[in-house]
Amino acid sequence: MTNLMEFQLQFDNNRDLQLLFGRYDQNLKIIEKELGIKIIRSQDGIKISGPQPQVNHANELLNYLMTFVEKGKDVKKADIIYALRLVEKEKFIDFKRLAKEKIEVSVKGGVVTPKTKGQIEYVEAIKNHDLVFCIGPAGTGKTYLAIAMAVNALKKGLVRRIILTRPAVEAGENLGFLPGSMEEKVLPYLRPLYDALYDMMEADTVEHYTEQSIIEVAPLAFMRGRTLNEAFVILDEAQNCRPDQMKMFLTRMGFDSKVVVDGDVTQSDLPTSEVNGLAEAYKVLGHVPEIKFIHLTSADTVRHELVQKIIEAYGQSTNGR
Repeated sequence: MTNLMEFQLQFDNNRDLQLLFGRYDQNLKIIEKELGIKIIRSQDGIKISGPQPQVNHANELLNYLMTFVEKGKDVKKADIIYALRLVEKEKFIDFKRLAKEKIEVSVKGGVVTPKTKGQIEYVEAIKNHDLVFCIGPAGTGKTYLAIAMAVNALKKGLVRRIILTRPAVEAGENLGFLPGSMEEKVLPYLRPLYDALYDMMEADTVEHYTEQSIIEVAPLAFMRGRTLNEAFVILDEAQNCRPDQMKMFLTRMGFDSKVVVDGDVTQSDLPTSEVNGLAEAYKVLGHVPEIKFIHLTSADTVRHELVQKIIEAYGQSTNGR
């Protein structure tokens, strides 16, 4: 028979309680349901009761979630669900390790947290390697986590600038004939990168850094002839590169720089007759020990729960698209 126990958890102030518990205590209700325990609010904290292993689990989870609150971040349903699923599924991952994996990125005091085993491996690869390829489907955090690591590196003074680039396949590479500045020409293709930056930094900071060329966004064609020193460089949507473009980009890497290349080899916009540069890079460079390749799957999807099912359904389709 499982031993029942009660545990009292106290907090410093009501602000902590509001951020942790959520509106109408919705986060506590989620934890109760997921762990099969009872949580009762008290004047300065909560009382947890239920089977001993589950109560201990709840205590560890709440301490982990408090690391979000300490940074002024609201605790959301996804933070709870993904943390519980990851710790339950992976033998060597616990809440203490998850707390250490958080990436402090925002001037607002926010954090970005890898939510799956694959995402943790991705973040660790970026920490430990100068060149990382991340291949996986939509919604797995390939771009978002890379930009979070770039902002973190900039804040810590590990790099002097961030360079974000994408191949503008839809417009072709002859962007010079389009009206407007370079930023105006490529903005539609680089919008997702800006969206991630604005999630992590104040808008005026992003604009100031862009004006000072501390943050630079540019189509892949504009990388030719450059050497990128002391920079965190991200090539997004790399499945739309031809092999010659990929080689050109990779050979731009300079001293004290970190490069992340991400993409989904199943979603290339290149003509069917052209070789996919991202897939080719894996064949050519996969054996180089200093280069790390991370492969994410639908299990690493962290968007709406339907996204994972959509990815899996399309993967099973005979059409493949």
